Amino acid sequence: MTDTEIRKGLAGVVVDETAVSKVNPETNSLLYRGYPVQQLAAQCTFEEVAYLLWHGELPDEKQLADFESLERSLRAMNPVVQRVIDELPITAHPMDVVRTAVSVIGALDESLTTDATWIDRDLTRERSIRLWAQLPAVVAYAQRRLRGERLVEPRDDLGYAANFLHMAFGEVPELVVVEAFDVSMTLYAEHSFNASTFTGRVITSTLSDVYSAVTGAIGALKGPLHGGANEAVMHVFREIGTADAAPQWLADSLAAKRKIMGFGHRVYKNGDSRVPTMKAALETLVAHYDRPEVLDLYHSLEQAMDDAKGIKPNLDYPSGPAYDLMGFDTTIFTPLFIAARVTGWTAHVIEQLSANALIRPLSAYTGPEQREVPGS
Repeated sequence: MTDTEIRKGLAGVVVDETAVSKVNPETNSLLYRGYPVQQLAAQCTFEEVAYLLWHGELPDEKQLADFESLERSLRAMNPVVQRVIDELPITAHPMDVVRTAVSVIGALDESLTTDATWIDRDLTRERSIRLWAQLPAVVAYAQRRLRGERLVEPRDDLGYAANFLHMAFGEVPELVVVEAFDVSMTLYAEHSFNASTFTGRVITSTLSDVYSAVTGAIGALKGPLHGGANEAVMHVFREIGTADAAPQWLADSLAAKRKIMGFGHRVYKNGDSRVPTMKAALETLVAHYDRPEVLDLYHSLEQAMDDAKGIKPNLDYPSGPAYDLMGFDTTIFTPLFIAARVTGWTAHVIEQLSANALIRPLSAYTGPEQREVPGS
């Protein structure tokens, strides 16, 4: 044994500095580059938020126009990427499809010629924007192939959210749907040193390239203790069925020591600050689709959990039913998370490169002391 203090999961350990985001404990607000995320979601497009994360400041009118023009010019899926996706079994989880596609996109990037270009921050930002622009095509196609549908080509006359929905469903939905989707992208874009972001920074610290970092981050996000909670929320909703069944379902689940996904958060002590904004978006969708029973079940389970445990919902709780109402397959919810979080991941990759140190923690050895191999 050892007298060294072990912080399992690095709980409470501050491993580095970041200027990308923080949770302000005084206001319980998640800040992107100092801006409360609820203000960004209400007043800015996801394109503006992406620019902020990569450049540190919100764009002016010309900067935004140039940035939007660049993103729209990069949206098309490379035919090689589509062929690789088509070779994957239809039973492959969409997370595996997206992870594989990112690797292929990286392998096709001819600018990754030398180690020196891998660690160039300006080139890394360019690659990040290209990857961000292409992910909607990948995620949308991952859903369409599950439904036996063809790839929908991107449109350059639509904003990021509208084009994403167009590629997923073959048409542009009503503005209320586009706006709700745009809000969700902003809310999922960044969240400091979570497991997937830290994974990306660890990979970057070895001076590997941004595609490797994002591929690793996707692998971390696939784990149910990090990503996937919005998918799990919909499984719960379908299992419960109706609002009046929620209290007993929760009581039975808690008695069985079942983990209830969509509630609680390791960082927030007074409730996830992103929830009110996403819940408001969900309410607009419920009204638009005339599905009041969704909100009834939402409120019933939320109240039952509050009464039983005093635990508040996290962002995944309202986003799950919101994505379901939009028409996304449940297995696509976490890939949607990727499409948003790639902005935050890559902002951290660039930041890591700016003052890099190899991330290599120590461990406390608990195995046998030195011993000899028999016959030595």
